[in-house]
Amino acid sequence: MFNNTLLLHLPPPIPPSLASCRASRKILSKRMTTAMDPKVGKFESVEGADLNSISKPDGIRFRLVSYNILAQVYVKSSLFPHSPPACLKWKARSHAILSVLKKLQADFFCLQEVDEYDSFYRKNMESLGYSGIYIQRTGQRKRDGCAIFFKPSCAELVTKERIEYNDLLDEQKIETSNEAKGDEKEAKEEHSGKDSRDLNDPQVRLKRDCVGIMAAFRINKPFHHMVIVANTHLYWDPELADVKLAQAKYLLSRLAQFKTLISDEFECTPSLLLAGDFNSIPGDMVYSYLVSGYKKPAETIEEEEVAPIPMCSVYEVTRGEPKFTNCTPGFTNTLDYIFFSPSDFIKPVSILQLPEPESPDVVGFLPNDHHPSDHLPIGAEFEISRE
Repeated sequence: MFNNTLLLHLPPPIPPSLASCRASRKILSKRMTTAMDPKVGKFESVEGADLNSISKPDGIRFRLVSYNILAQVYVKSSLFPHSPPACLKWKARSHAILSVLKKLQADFFCLQEVDEYDSFYRKNMESLGYSGIYIQRTGQRKRDGCAIFFKPSCAELVTKERIEYNDLLDEQKIETSNEAKGDEKEAKEEHSGKDSRDLNDPQVRLKRDCVGIMAAFRINKPFHHMVIVANTHLYWDPELADVKLAQAKYLLSRLAQFKTLISDEFECTPSLLLAGDFNSIPGDMVYSYLVSGYKKPAETIEEEEVAPIPMCSVYEVTRGEPKFTNCTPGFTNTLDYIFFSPSDFIKPVSILQLPEPESPDVVGFLPNDHHPSDHLPIGAEFEISRE
């Protein structure tokens, strides 16, 4: 029989100490951080004798990956209600992103929506053997930007240039009174909402604060060769397709000028690669313009608007564009590309596999425990033969 009088003489329970509470929180935090299990695809060889014909023991090979890593400033539970809350936390996401980059083992990374560059990515990528260059978006409250990370053991940075699409405007006429927006409103406008300003005003319509960066690298082994790598993130809103097209035209004009500059100064024929989040699906106006110098222009592109340099998509000319690179409940399609200027000296030899729509790691949309961003990384390995 249970003795009730015994309870009267038991000592009161000892409250947990502050130290034990902190220890418990650290254990829980560690569990949340390690709960993510990042998945990456494998690089598969490109089939076809025409693409493998230049494979030589003394050829230059390098791997380039493009990845919109989803800036933490835009990560709101209200914008990603389908995502497990733990995988939206900065500590978990940041470590998962680093894990993905480490597994991909690229020589060049073109990353978009990079925030926390100085406080996190630069030093952590240095520990993995990379150097980096970075451009932050133009607006006063825009915290993210584009970064190119490269292995100094593979390539030497020669020069770089910024691309600011606000240069499309007469800067003296730009009104800056609308700069002071809250982070929550900014995040909604970037990922799901609409701009509340007067879009009929060209000064407002074109001022999207989008940026890009391009750089020339010298590869020294097994022989000297110049490679130009450009990285960009075009504006997102499908209702502002004309703005995205204007940005694409400005991008290629700047890239053509940069290529001429490098060619003249170093008396060489540089290879040219362009990667990024173009916020454009295959076949739309932006995509058609970007490849118009390589393929017959689409009916929507006038002859005088053909791109000044030939560019083709590495996925399109090998296995076709991926079914999607962005995967959310409201939108699932391809937005990310790696373009290269075809020549007799450079060929793709492998591309990064992407999951199928029914793959378990993407079911339920992104981000999730296997993919820390709403975008997937894309990648290709190139080989350059002697001129």
